[in-house]
Amino acid sequence: MRIRTSKRIFDHSGSSFDSFLDEEGIRGEVEAVAVKRVLAWQLENGRRKLGKTKQAMARELHTSRSQLDRLLDPRNVAISLDTIARAARVLGKRVTVRITDAKPQRTRHATLVKTRSRTASRLPVTRAPRRGGF
Repeated sequence: MRIRTSKRIFDHSGSSFDSFLDEEGIRGEVEAVAVKRVLAWQLENGRRKLGKTKQAMARELHTSRSQLDRLLDPRNVAISLDTIARAARVLGKRVTVRITDAKPQRTRHATLVKTRSRTASRLPVTRAPRRGGF
């Protein structure tokens, strides 16, 4: 087996994770896998909460257990919305799809740092009590 190496060297220091994914040309794939991981986790979690076996859930979906395993596999992104919606209905859930703006959002870290610095400037400075009672 031969390992493929790239002669291009990227300096990603200072870039955002999104720009890194864009430069590597894998952003769409990574986002699809992330969405599928969340969906698979939610379906599996719902199945366990109801105490359903995979076999019973597959029977209710009128499909095979191996097909259900593909649906619950977080790495398999080739699943239709119809299949996901049917699985959700079997679990007493519904699927909501939302399209949002692709504008870069402020990161949680930047928001926390800004909030902490504003809050810290308004807090009174207190000293630790002295030892010895005086």
